[in-house]
Amino acid sequence: MRVKLLLSYGLVALITALSVILIFQYTSIGELRSFMLRGGMVGVNDLAGALETYYQQNGGWEGVEALLPTGRGMGRMMSSRMRVADTSGRVIADTQGVVGERISLLERTRAVILRDTQNRIIGYLLVEGGVMGGQNSAQLFSRLTQASIWAGIVGGIAALILALFLSNSFLSPLKSLIQASQKMAEGDLSVRVPVKGKDELAVLARTFNHMANSLERAEKNRKAMTADIAHELRTPIAVQRAHLEALQDGIYPLTPENLQPVLDQTEFLARLVEDLRVLALADAGQIPLEFREIAPLDLVRRIYERFRPEADAKSISLQIVDETSGMRLSIQGDERRIEQILNNLMSNALRFTPEGGRITLRVSQQGNMLAFMVEDTGPGISPEDLPFIFERFYRGNRNQSSEGTGLGLAIARQLALAHGGTLEAANRPEGGAKFTLSLPLSR
Repeated sequence: MRVKLLLSYGLVALITALSVILIFQYTSIGELRSFMLRGGMVGVNDLAGALETYYQQNGGWEGVEALLPTGRGMGRMMSSRMRVADTSGRVIADTQGVVGERISLLERTRAVILRDTQNRIIGYLLVEGGVMGGQNSAQLFSRLTQASIWAGIVGGIAALILALFLSNSFLSPLKSLIQASQKMAEGDLSVRVPVKGKDELAVLARTFNHMANSLERAEKNRKAMTADIAHELRTPIAVQRAHLEALQDGIYPLTPENLQPVLDQTEFLARLVEDLRVLALADAGQIPLEFREIAPLDLVRRIYERFRPEADAKSISLQIVDETSGMRLSIQGDERRIEQILNNLMSNALRFTPEGGRITLRVSQQGNMLAFMVEDTGPGISPEDLPFIFERFYRGNRNQSSEGTGLGLAIARQLALAHGGTLEAANRPEGGAKFTLSLPLSR
């Protein structure tokens, strides 16, 4: 990786250096050559100023040839031919004595433009030949070329050194990420990478750490779930084994009463296996749902009728509260699965509501959601248990005596999420627990 970066940086530095050299050759040296050929040094600018002053003092160019250098003066020193042309381009003075001809448009672009005090063009000064001797100018251009080449070489070396430094700073977080990935592949899910800055590498490091946190949490949950499943299976299997051995040894007679505990534990195991299957499907987003239009009040009334006999047997008051103001609201969902959620909530409420207590089935609209609330007057949920109430196999103080599989609330929340809704638990200020199932209203 570092070699590739250095090669890429080196290629960029080489292209940059060559570009600088070529641009310098074709612009700076070219402009200098043009400037010198036009007489931009060694007195030509002074001559142009003298010509402009002469024109203004005399009102024209008559006799201007006297200002041009003679053969043994500036013209010879500069090895140049000098001509003065008027605004029409006609030559009116020439160090070689050729007057009357007109200069071309190309020559005008290379000439020194003469202007009056109002910046109007009054003529042209043309200098042909070198302001320096041919050998001297060639030496100057050669030295400039060498200087530009050396500048390119030094710049390229500096660029490579900078590239080496940048590649180290760029690769350092990548190395940390690679090392962390290798450790994670070996099973160390606690590894994290340092996050520095806010660039793309920092985003990558944060994403990696987030992934590592998720994997570590999932692994802990997997181990905890495996231990919980083993624990949940151990008790009914031990009970079954003890009863079967007692029946086999003749300690218990083979009667329906003695077989009932074995049957009860078998049914518990069947429920546990089914709950685990449903939970696995819900986690994978593959639980089959048959969506259709559901009238919420009709659903609540069925739940009410189903649990009223058990509530009456325990002297528990069961009531429905409709807070939808008589509106004909509906939801889309799998009616069987929504009933499963409410059945679980009602079973829990009946289990923990004391004799003479009250359970309320409340229905209300909350924005674009329809809320089913199951409220009881039981002991409520302890604050330390509340954050974990929907965890699998979690048994807080409220559930210590529960005969369920410990998966009911976890399954209920997953089913709520599968419907695009939520399931939340809270304690009522006046005492007791409140579970709220919120589902989207039909549009």
